[in-house]
Amino acid sequence: MRSITKLDLQYAHRFYGFKGEAQYLHGHTGVLTIEVEGSINSGVNMVFPCNEIQKTAWEVLKNFDHALILREDDPLLPAILGVYEKQGIKDGAPNNVMKGPAFKTELATAYPDCRLVVTKETMTVEGMIKIVYELLKDKLNIVKLTFSSGVNLASEEYEPHLEVDRCPLCGIALNEDGVCPKCGYKKP
Repeated sequence: MRSITKLDLQYAHRFYGFKGEAQYLHGHTGVLTIEVEGSINSGVNMVFPCNEIQKTAWEVLKNFDHALILREDDPLLPAILGVYEKQGIKDGAPNNVMKGPAFKTELATAYPDCRLVVTKETMTVEGMIKIVYELLKDKLNIVKLTFSSGVNLASEEYEPHLEVDRCPLCGIALNEDGVCPKCGYKKP
């Protein structure tokens, strides 16, 4: 069985090195669909609560929302960081509270205080799927990711590989100590 959830992301980026309009900085709205597979939890009669999939994914992916996404070799990057430095916001602004933890993977690095994600390659819908899978593959039993932005859409399917131990009372994942962070249930 599968549980499916969607997340909306708004971001700005450009296709550095492309010809035409795409080389200018422009904003996008994207929709990420995450499909998670598992067995039906008899206590709550669901595979995995969709709101818990969203919470797990959003913890990292909120770094992409209302953020600037640039390729690591984009000449705009040092200029933007210079402006942030001059404005005193490079290390964060007091009202920048919607940020996830900083991360660094082979594909992307998040600088939440700057509302900036730096990617290894051009930010396409296919690239976003690769980045999201890398960030969430050890947290959710992802079997399919779909990302759409404007008229562009891509999907990728994966083999399920995780066995997530979940609470029989509310269905969410137990922490490393076997305790439900929502209701306090402790695995015997």
